[in-house]
Amino acid sequence: MKRRLLLLVPLLIFLGLGFFLYRGLAMDPSARDSALLAQEFPAFTLSTLEDPDARVNESLLQGEVTLVNVWAEWCPTCKEEMPQLLMLAERGVRLVGINYKDTRTKGREFLDTFGNPFEVNIFDPDGDLGFDLGVYGVPETFLVDADGIIRYKHTGYITPEDVEKVMREVERWRS
Repeated sequence: MKRRLLLLVPLLIFLGLGFFLYRGLAMDPSARDSALLAQEFPAFTLSTLEDPDARVNESLLQGEVTLVNVWAEWCPTCKEEMPQLLMLAERGVRLVGINYKDTRTKGREFLDTFGNPFEVNIFDPDGDLGFDLGVYGVPETFLVDADGIIRYKHTGYITPEDVEKVMREVERWRS
C-alpha cells in the first residue's frame, strides 16, 4: 500500500505540472491586461529618432487620442504590422512610435523601407521607457487618451483583422 502511494505522488505531481504548462501555453498574450491601464503614461524625456537634439516628453501624448506603438528594426513582426499602422494613420489615427533598443541608423532605414505612419518617433535605445511601460516584447501598442491616460493595450502585432477592433477603441476614447 505504501509503495503504491509512493508511485502515485510523482504521477500526481507530473499531472499537475502538465496542467499548468498547458494553461500557460494556451493563454493568449495579447489578452493580458496591462498594470498601466487607467494610469498616466510614464514620465520620460527622450530625443526623437529623426533629430538627436529634439527632446520630447509625456506631454506630447496629451490633447488628442494617440496610439503609441513600440517597435524595432530587428523585430520581424514589426515589419508585418507596418501596413496596418499605415492604414490606421490614413484613417486619421494619430500614431507616435517608440523605437525600442535600436540604433538611429537602423531605425531610420526601417522606416525608409516599410513606411512611416508616425507623427513622432521617440528614440529609446536603452529600453528605459519600454521598461517603464512593462514591454516584454515588440511590437506592443498602447492607446493613450487626450488626458495622457493609458486606456488600451495590444500585445503583439496588429493584424489586418485587428484594425477594426483598434479603430473601435480609438473612437470609443475620442467621444
